[in-house]
Order: sequence, then structure tokens, then C-alpha cells
Amino acid sequence: MTLIKTLRVLAAALPLAAVSLPALADIKDYEFRLVQNEIKQGNGVVVAVTLIDKRSGKPVPDAVIFAQRIDMAPDGMEMMASLIDTMPSTEPGTYRFKTNLTMAGGWRLSLGAKVQGETGTVENKLILKALP
Repeated sequence: MTLIKTLRVLAAALPLAAVSLPALADIKDYEFRLVQNEIKQGNGVVVAVTLIDKRSGKPVPDAVIFAQRIDMAPDGMEMMASLIDTMPSTEPGTYRFKTNLTMAGGWRLSLGAKVQGETGTVENKLILKALP
């Protein structure tokens, strides 16, 4: 087979090879979701989220959460923030945080995480309500 004929065969096969490769994930294919949207106000409250692969709907374990903040931005009080600590997970893909929801009302949980094997950062701002 001549070099030109070989190149033509390879060029014809390229579109087929591209179709058979698995699609690569995009960091936008992941999102955090609150386990509960409403939580009783108080000290030592546990807020849980699940990191989901939106393509499959399955939880994503072993993400590295490097940024977390909770504040009352939904009620116009962004400066009203509470300390937030990471807690051990009880199930794969669920991430838990301990905080003080000092007032009833709207709270915003902001998270930043790295997903194993992916490039980029998952960033979400989730709104929950602290009930009296």
C-alpha cells in the first residue's frame, strides 16, 4: 500500500474513531444540591449537600472541598456570616458541614470543590432556610 493510500484510509477512519471515544466530562456537568432546603435554626446545625454528576444523576465521592462560606445574603445581610466546619461524610458523594444558623431566615451556602480527574472548579451557591 502506498503512503498516499494509507493516509487516505487513516483520514477516512478518523471520524469513526472520534465517535467511538467516550465523551469527556466538563466541570459544568457537576453540581452541589442541598439534602434539605429547610433546617431548624440553632447552634451546631448540620447542613448536608450531595455532589451530583448531572449526566448520570449519581453522587460523586472524593471531591476536595477547598472553599465554604455561609451567610445571610438572601435576606440582604451578606455580612452576617457564620463559621462553618467540614464534618466526616456518612455516605459517598454527600458532604456535611457544621455551622451556627443564628437567625431564622434565608442563608446562602457557597462551595468550591475539585472533582478527582477533572480540570476546573465546581462552584455553587445554594439557598436554604433556617426555621425558628
